Order: sequence, then C-alpha cells, then structure tokens
Amino acid sequence: MADRPKVFDDLAGIAGGAFSALAGLREEAEALVRARVDETLRRLDLVRREELDAVAELAANARAGQEAAEAKLAALTARIEALEAAAAPKPPVGGGPGMVT
Repeated sequence: MADRPKVFDDLAGIAGGAFSALAGLREEAEALVRARVDETLRRLDLVRREELDAVAELAANARAGQEAAEAKLAALTARIEALEAAAAPKPPVGGGPGMVT
C-alpha cells in the first residue's frame, strides 16, 4: 500500500480548520441574532412564552380559589338562613286565649 502524498494531508488539515472556523462563525451568528431578537422583543414590550404560561397558571389558580371561596360563602349563607328560620318564633297552634272552639 502506497503512502498518501503529504499534499493530501495538508489539504485535509486545511479543510478541517475551515470547518472549525465555519462552525465558530455559525455559533457567533446565532448568538448575535438571538441577542438582536431579545432586544427587539424588549423594545416592543412583548413577553416570552414561559412568562405568559406562568401568568396564565397564576390566573387559573386565582380563579379556582375565587370559585372555592364563592362556594363556601354560598354554603355559609344557606346555613345562616336555615338557623335564622329555625330560631324564628312560631305562632301558637290550637286554642289560645280569645279563640272560640
């Protein structure tokens, strides 16, 4: 088997270096684009999806708490009304004074 000429080894080294440089440029370009997009979002007062989801979850929890409080209030109101009805004086039944039988 014949040895490869040194020229091919040099070309392989140059190609590998070029690919590494291009990968670095790609990462740098992605970081630059990401920074620009973040800056634009901040200027437009837009929120990220994660922030929106967190606020939506807080609102859902608050809504559930409010509904539970309303249900408890309705139950307590019904209980008070039942107790007031039971404690109200009842008219006498049967022959009281002044009644003709």
